[in-house]
Amino acid sequence: MQRVIVGLSGGVDSSVAAYLLKEQGYEVIALFMKNWHDASVTLEAECPWIEDSTDALLVAEKLGIPFQVIDLSAEYKEKIVDYMFNEYEMGRTPNPDVLCNREIKFDVFLNKALELGADFVATGHYCQKQTSVINNHEVHHLIAGADNNKDQSYFLCQLNQQQLSKALFPIGHLQKSEVRKIAEKLDLVTANKKDSQGLCFIGKVHLPDFLQQKLQPKKGEVIEIEANHPVFNQNANTDSLQKLCSPYIFTKEMGKMVGEHTGAHFYTIGQRRGIAIGGKPLPLFVIGTDVENNIVYVGQGSEHPGLYRYGLTILNEELHWVREDLKLPEGAEHKFKARIRYRQALEDCKLIVGKNQSYVLFTNPQRGVAAGQFAAWYQDNELIGSAVIND
Repeated sequence: MQRVIVGLSGGVDSSVAAYLLKEQGYEVIALFMKNWHDASVTLEAECPWIEDSTDALLVAEKLGIPFQVIDLSAEYKEKIVDYMFNEYEMGRTPNPDVLCNREIKFDVFLNKALELGADFVATGHYCQKQTSVINNHEVHHLIAGADNNKDQSYFLCQLNQQQLSKALFPIGHLQKSEVRKIAEKLDLVTANKKDSQGLCFIGKVHLPDFLQQKLQPKKGEVIEIEANHPVFNQNANTDSLQKLCSPYIFTKEMGKMVGEHTGAHFYTIGQRRGIAIGGKPLPLFVIGTDVENNIVYVGQGSEHPGLYRYGLTILNEELHWVREDLKLPEGAEHKFKARIRYRQALEDCKLIVGKNQSYVLFTNPQRGVAAGQFAAWYQDNELIGSAVIND
């Protein structure tokens, strides 16, 4: 009998995943990952780890499977929280959930599971895995979840073939409504529990309060750039791949000061909340930040051209291929569909591999492209590769 260790989070998805694996004849062991202790930055009643671990224990007892809590908080702080602080300090917008899957769930947790004699680890992600043989080599395919509204393949975009070979996603073929029905039928305590929101394993946080644990508030100017500024015409009306895929470069002289902020590193492109400047015909959105000079640039309205770009750049050393057999060589280009954030609809694009950096050029301009995010590209419903956005 093959042994599977399930990351039981205290939510409905991993609960049903554990049940389905047991029904399929696996020896199932449940582990709860304790990755965060500081409740001071977690919004009250939102995903406290003690409640989650209790629910996970109750589910394990109901299913008749062994349960254990493992403390990975030191690894989580080093690999995820410190990374977040460093990225924000540099004026970038990290995605801790993508890193959490690569560095914690399918690295530290996976290694712990293998030490316990596991053949596989399983999670409650809404994605699917298929395995085939190509040129005499076993190839694992990361496929989007069957529920289009819950597909979480994006969060796994940094996994490699070795990690996928040990991964199972038992609920990926189901709709969320079906998962809840199974949990209700089993009378699991998690059946009608709200989905957790916020940072992986931490819960819903007030991000400025969280970041202020390490990054100090620092007053600076908010500069408004008008939508008709020539800089936007220069970038839109060009054939230069470099220019199409680079962020707008703003200076104070391009606009006018309309208020103050508490630190440029607390803001990200596309952000509306937290600007706290009124009296404008349309809401203000962040269109750029300059952490070196502590300036936040804003524009009026959700259609402001500063919010949109046709492309982005990637350092070649950051290119990651889930399908290593489909890796593009230098000088090659290929049409894919891509997204730059979870739940964004897939958009037509072209991946162009240069000498030192590569480009993702979209057919339609994309809103809120920010350095530090992950771009993931797909072929049909299979995730092929990804990379952190450099510019």
